[in-house]
Amino acid sequence: MTFKSGFIAIIGRPNAGKSTLINQIMRSKVAIVSDRAQTTRNSIRAIMTDENSQMIFIDTPGIHKPKNELGRQMNRLAYSSLDGVDVIYYLFDGRETLGSGDEYVMEYLKNQQAPVFCVVNKIDAMPKAKLLELLMKLNETGIFKEIIPISAKTGDNVDRLFELTRTYIPEGVKYYPDDMKVDYPEQFIFGEIIREKLLSKTKEEIPHSIAVVFDQFQEKKESILIIATILVERDSQKGIVIGKGGNLLKEVGQEARIELEGLLGKRIFLELFVRVEKDWRNRKAKLNQLGYLDTEIKDE
Repeated sequence: MTFKSGFIAIIGRPNAGKSTLINQIMRSKVAIVSDRAQTTRNSIRAIMTDENSQMIFIDTPGIHKPKNELGRQMNRLAYSSLDGVDVIYYLFDGRETLGSGDEYVMEYLKNQQAPVFCVVNKIDAMPKAKLLELLMKLNETGIFKEIIPISAKTGDNVDRLFELTRTYIPEGVKYYPDDMKVDYPEQFIFGEIIREKLLSKTKEEIPHSIAVVFDQFQEKKESILIIATILVERDSQKGIVIGKGGNLLKEVGQEARIELEGLLGKRIFLELFVRVEKDWRNRKAKLNQLGYLDTEIKDE
């Protein structure tokens, strides 16, 4: 049997469930998930390899109306992730109505050379009549090679999506070793886990004005020392992140440490600090320092 390999970009509006789908496909957590928009800021590659194929899934930031330079960069990154891929998933939250934002993205997808799948997510929370009506509307656009209803949360029909995708990717070589599951620096997931804990505890008070910077990282045979600083944009946000008596920051550190120890099988020593960086999401120099500016696309 011939070996097939290819890249699959997952694009969509915020909160469509892209990261949840990635985690479901991989059967493990490789991307953080939040119930708020714009959780994913970077392009994340998850690698699924078996004896007959290797599929590389690219999780991208949600396409949205940007309010700052970080938001504009996230949109650029999402669109640039479509270049050279073999299949595109347009992930759509089936509970929502098709709006002008979706029409804008679909118009853009018309010009893509790669086959585009419309993946209708969250069918576990939809009446069947509404789902059928939506599938008919999507089919009428003539944009999509395949329209597949799924639930990324429960896994319903995800195997069907996976197998159908395999039929579209070309014969090729292995781009990654068999045991490699993700393509990003180890410290990246550490920062993402800390940020996920912060998002879950601060709710709407600190939407997306936080970033994590590593000041020190020392790995030994049985332990890792991590010292990190959480950036916020205003003094009031610093107080919220620290919490009364430092309790919120302690809880974030404890939960992140426990998850990291489970992930790595090593003892983790984690120290967190908070610093105010005024308006960092609009400062290109700071975004570049934090790794949010891709040198290939930042000047577009």
